[in-house]
Amino acid sequence: MKKTKPIFEVEKLRVEREAVILHEVNWCVERGQHWAILGANGSGKTSLLSALTGYLMPSQGVIRIGRASFGAADWREVRRSVGLVSSSLGHRIEPGQTARDVVLSGREAQINFWGRARAAEERRAARVLRHVRAAHLTERSWAYLSQGERQRVLIGRALMARLKMLFLDEPCAGLDPVAREDFLKFLGLLARGPHAPTLVLVTHHVEEIVPLFTHVLLLSRGRTLAAGPKANVLVSARLSATFGAPVTLRRSGARYRLEVGRHVGSFKR
Repeated sequence: MKKTKPIFEVEKLRVEREAVILHEVNWCVERGQHWAILGANGSGKTSLLSALTGYLMPSQGVIRIGRASFGAADWREVRRSVGLVSSSLGHRIEPGQTARDVVLSGREAQINFWGRARAAEERRAARVLRHVRAAHLTERSWAYLSQGERQRVLIGRALMARLKMLFLDEPCAGLDPVAREDFLKFLGLLARGPHAPTLVLVTHHVEEIVPLFTHVLLLSRGRTLAAGPKANVLVSARLSATFGAPVTLRRSGARYRLEVGRHVGSFKR
């Protein structure tokens, strides 16, 4: 069988400033996969995400998206195929921007949108807002959107650029339990849609790794502990190493939860 060409690849990625932040991370994403990056606070998740989206210069290593390699291509152009949903991005949006403005800003990977859009762009923005179930928010200002509504609009902004990958940086932070479940269900619908991008969820909660995610990357202190199919990676012993404490992974149906301080050998697949 012919090997599928990766759509995203990281080789020996190292980020060093005053100290080493990431230690030679290797990672490969193929078409049809959706990944979760899991790790404790300080494990390097945010630094990895910043490097992968071109906002943090690696000290060494290779990042490839399709045929484009970091350093050999204009990363501003590469960013148009890689979307980012992050609270840090939301903080930079002007409070008077409407949901429509935020979505339109994604076309050219801008932060805020000013001026007039072409008719074709207006129509596409309207379709995107319907797709992310936010059409009713079209004229509502950013300042008056709830956290869950903001996350959907930011996903719409990313989809406006017809991207290949969408990185979700702890998108459920600040959501109440009901809003979190609603958002996770929405991600499942998004992943099943036509021309859906590859989704990468960055989190430290196994409860957020819903069935749509097929693969998991575990990070600890800037190092890759494991990366591969979810069933092989999500086991108690590896998660105990990831979080630096004995934990037991429990499963209820297709969902997971962690118990801290229990015997790590009790997880059954």
